[in-house]
Amino acid sequence: MVELADIVRAAGPAYVATHAGGLLPSQHRALADISQCRTAALGGSLYRCDDCGALDYRYHSCRNRHCPRCQADRAQQWLERVRARLLPCEYYLLTFTLPAQLRALARRHQRPVYTALLREAAASVLTVAEDRAWVGGTPGILAVLHTWSRTLDYHPHVHLLVTAGGLTPHGAAWIRPAHPRFLLPGYVLSSIFRAKMRDALRRAGVAAGLNARVWQRRWTVHVEPIGTGEHATLYLARYVYRVALTDGRLERFAGGRVTFQYTHARTHTTRALTVPVEDFLTRFLHHVLPRGFTKVRWYGLFSAGRRADLERARTLLAPRHPPVEAPPPTPPPRVAEPPSPDGASTPADPTATVALTTTRGCSVCAHNHWVLVQRYPPSRAPPSCPRVA
Repeated sequence: MVELADIVRAAGPAYVATHAGGLLPSQHRALADISQCRTAALGGSLYRCDDCGALDYRYHSCRNRHCPRCQADRAQQWLERVRARLLPCEYYLLTFTLPAQLRALARRHQRPVYTALLREAAASVLTVAEDRAWVGGTPGILAVLHTWSRTLDYHPHVHLLVTAGGLTPHGAAWIRPAHPRFLLPGYVLSSIFRAKMRDALRRAGVAAGLNARVWQRRWTVHVEPIGTGEHATLYLARYVYRVALTDGRLERFAGGRVTFQYTHARTHTTRALTVPVEDFLTRFLHHVLPRGFTKVRWYGLFSAGRRADLERARTLLAPRHPPVEAPPPTPPPRVAEPPSPDGASTPADPTATVALTTTRGCSVCAHNHWVLVQRYPPSRAPPSCPRVA
């Protein structure tokens, strides 16, 4: 099976040598981390099965958010956190797309453009939602930045998960949209979003030299109902911690060319695209975000400064049922939370014993309760012991 790390290790050094002057620090870091992920270069940890005594050595992961091998568990963890924060109501999914004429600007000035894209999309929704003709209250908004199309082309856009309704200005009531099957008009959002982005880019000092026609054309804003918060978060969880390309989509890497799969937008059929490896790496690196940039943000009732309003809305939306006696609490499972097996690669105390429960079962007894025996520093070869498949 071809993995992204294999391609980066094989073609990355030549690519960096050719494009060194044009690569951002975050792109250099992504290539370096992906090439070393779960290799001896990052060290590892030795575990012992607490049931049968079998030993298992696990390399540390790079933890880079653009590495497809390091994001598998994070989406589920994020989903659990978001479920506790969302309101029990219907939701709409709104997509705000940056016009093609501004994509080159976004590549040159990632941080200010991406920040404006997230902030002004949410501000446009809040502005229109205040109008009683549509809602007349403040909704909750979860915004997620995406930069890729199905074929890895550069396509910056923002997905907004928006509550179907909002809290009235004085917090007295939860008000539903004025139109039962309609939240906000896309054509109104489009013009407001365009104006807010124009002003934001000018304030950031990055709008010089832009073709003025981009401020006259209609921008794309798509609005669709998506059902309950549970269904909506499951939809977004696939994207929040998913990188531009997963290893499962890679078909072949041979002769300096990479073949990967994608789903066609109209037919929904799986197709294959073959490109030169240099083009492939360029497409992938277009989607590496600036270091420390937050791609998931909360606005409106979901913002950090409105926790009291959020709980007020939750109370107003709660179903009126008589209280039900809670079942007796169950004892906690036999597990102590350790440092992650793919965590930092600093050596630990050789006598340390930390319990770990994972979904990875022992190849000997199939149980999955492990005890940490030893952490090994970077570039240290693994000990001679059986590996769990």
